[in-house]
Amino acid sequence: MDTIRRWVETIDNAVAATAFGHYFRLEGSTHPKARQGARFLNEIRAGITIFFTMAYIISVNSTIITQSGGTCECATRETDPFCEDDNDYKACLVVLQRDLITATAAISALSSFCMGLFANLPIALAPGMGINAYFTYQVVGFHGTGPVSYRMAMTAVFIEGLIFVAMSIFGLRQWLARVIPNSIKIACGAGIGLYLCFIGLTNSAGIGAINGARATPVELGACLEEFRNEFGECESHKLGNPTMWIGFMLGCLLTALLMMYKVKSAMIIGILLVSIFSWPRGTNFTFFPHDEAGTGDLKFDFFKKVVTFHPIETILVPQDWNLSGAGGQFVLALFTFLYVDILDVTGTLYSMVRFCGVVDPETGDFERQTIAYTTDATMITIGALFGTSPVTAFIESGAGIAQGAKTGLAAMSAGVCFFIAIFFAPIFASIPPWATGGALMLVGCMMMKAVMGINWNYAGDAIPAFATLVFMPFSYSIAYGLIAGILCYTVLNGSAYIIKLATGISPADEDLKEYWTYKLPENAATPWFIRALRGEKRFWVTPGKEQQIVELNSVASGKGDFEGRDSGHRSQPSQ
Repeated sequence: MDTIRRWVETIDNAVAATAFGHYFRLEGSTHPKARQGARFLNEIRAGITIFFTMAYIISVNSTIITQSGGTCECATRETDPFCEDDNDYKACLVVLQRDLITATAAISALSSFCMGLFANLPIALAPGMGINAYFTYQVVGFHGTGPVSYRMAMTAVFIEGLIFVAMSIFGLRQWLARVIPNSIKIACGAGIGLYLCFIGLTNSAGIGAINGARATPVELGACLEEFRNEFGECESHKLGNPTMWIGFMLGCLLTALLMMYKVKSAMIIGILLVSIFSWPRGTNFTFFPHDEAGTGDLKFDFFKKVVTFHPIETILVPQDWNLSGAGGQFVLALFTFLYVDILDVTGTLYSMVRFCGVVDPETGDFERQTIAYTTDATMITIGALFGTSPVTAFIESGAGIAQGAKTGLAAMSAGVCFFIAIFFAPIFASIPPWATGGALMLVGCMMMKAVMGINWNYAGDAIPAFATLVFMPFSYSIAYGLIAGILCYTVLNGSAYIIKLATGISPADEDLKEYWTYKLPENAATPWFIRALRGEKRFWVTPGKEQQIVELNSVASGKGDFEGRDSGHRSQPSQ
């Protein structure tokens, strides 16, 4: 062990002494802001950990986006709205899922690598969970039955990325992050978690435990096809489908047990076990059935290739720029993508950099934040060219940070792993939805942890947060949840403010209200473009504050819970 330890230390010291180590601010380099504890081999190991904790996105994202129908054309749309009897359409969906596996892995590789290289942050990027569900089930609709076509929705994502680039360069994303009330920001993440859990329970992209019904909004499902009526309801033998039980027992409960023992790749193990059990043909829970449409044979033929490169055939550059007939739904989709991503990316980035230990404790600013935001925004636009939903920062990056990741080398390592995954498309294409349903439910469970940071002590904060939380799954819409929360917050607190001005009567427990302001914190740096308008010659240099950014070693060493720290200081203007 001593020999291995000396060998590791020799490599770490050798890399740190190079220009490479200086750029990434490794410990032992000559950089004045070298990050304590940042060692080369540990960064690589942490990056691999990040990949294994978020690699499920390759199969889950492809499964969800495939439900939109993509660019596949349905010939029986008028008589069969969901195209369930169109064999050509089903065959197209099989190819579409393969395309999306390649696209998801490719954009995850590129975006994670660039975030690490340019922003030097150990934060991996990939198509976001939650926003991909909104894209599929609300904007495009199941098999293209929504208000906006797939191509038009991709145009909205492309434009969103360009808007984000401009907002990032001019510093507006940082300001918007401060304007949103903290409890609503927290409730948004938890509401998306409930939304994901609901999807994981459904038949379309989960284990199939619940179905829609005529007499009630939802009901217990998971029966075999011969026991369903023409509306898809289970008339008998509920919970009798083996796919539901294998997905629940192995994909959910076993994964949860592994998570209890801190197994870093618990989700991957659960997904793979369910998939392996579902691959043999001839069982009543196989993913390759001998069906009349022949899709089972088509999927099995591709699965047998194991290692191959599947080029993107159907969704490369899918935008539709004929916006004349887009209407209000296109605008709604565009602004919802913008708003949800502001919440998601901003919250995740601030949580991760605080856990990483590179943050200004007064303003919440962090090193290279403009580059980080611009990189994320650029990858949203590039991802739209690949046919995927918006790219976002992943909270699973915390698994690598907990193992000591402090630099962009960890994110770059995760990106390399995603690149390797591109060549294993047949494996990822053969992961059934009941294998990923358990992962969706557990991701939802982890996102629900954020509700502890909501200010439940003051009704003006708690009720809007609760409205946001429940409207997302109950309305089956992230957009409606956000609208409900913000509208509720504006009406309640706006009315209380007017009553106080008119009568001098304040709400009970007003002193427990969260701090909120639209202004920048007193010590925040002036945006660069304002300094340029003032005629400052070195307007790109942040005066004073750049030297005050500190290394929070106690947080970086893993002490405390980073999510709790992110949401715990509710009275601070920087939040």
